[in-house]
Amino acid sequence: MSNYSRIRLTAAAAAVIGALTITACGTGDTVVDKPKAKASANADSGQKAAKKPAAKASAAPEVAEAGDTLALKGMEVGSKLDVTVVKVVDNAKSSDEFMAPESGNRWIAVQFRLVNTGTKAYSDSPQNGAQVADDQGQQFQSTFADVTAGPSMSSDVSLKPGAKALGWVVFEVPKASKMATVQFAMDSGFAEETGEWKLS
Repeated sequence: MSNYSRIRLTAAAAAVIGALTITACGTGDTVVDKPKAKASANADSGQKAAKKPAAKASAAPEVAEAGDTLALKGMEVGSKLDVTVVKVVDNAKSSDEFMAPESGNRWIAVQFRLVNTGTKAYSDSPQNGAQVADDQGQQFQSTFADVTAGPSMSSDVSLKPGAKALGWVVFEVPKASKMATVQFAMDSGFAEETGEWKLS
C-alpha cells in the first residue's frame, strides 16, 4: 500500500471517528419539559393545582418548574429515571470557609431527586449531566462545591431499580445573569432525552 493510500485511509478513519464524537457530544436530541402527573397533588391538598387557572392549563402545555418530575430515558433499553428538581437556591452560601465563587460570580444550587424507574441499575455521576442556562442562552456546567442548603449529590451514584438519590448540584454563574432553565440528562449528559425545568 502506498503512502498516499495510507494517508487517505487514515484521513477517512479520522473523519468517521470525528463524526461519531460530534454525534455523541450532541446531548439531548429531545428536550422533555412536560411534567408527569403529580401524585404529590394529593399530598399538598391540591394547593398547587388550585392556584393554576383552568384557562391557562388548557391554553398551553404545562412546562416543568421546580417541584416537578420528568420521566427520562437513558441510552440503554430499560434505563429510566424520574428526575425531580426539588428546590433551587439562588446565591447559595458555601459550607466550606475555604471555598467561594470567584469574584463577580455567584452559586446556584439545585436539589435533584433521582428515582430509578427502569429495569437496569443506574450508575453515573449526575453532575456531569446537569447544566443551567440564563435568559441570554449562556450555559453553565456544574462545579464542585458544598453549600449550606444541604448535602451534595454524590459524584458516584449507583441505584438498583426502585432506589432513590437526593442531593444538591452547584453551578457557578455571573452575578448579573438571570437564570432561565436547568437541564438534566442521563449517561453523563449523553442520553438522547434532556429534561428541562423553567426557573423564571
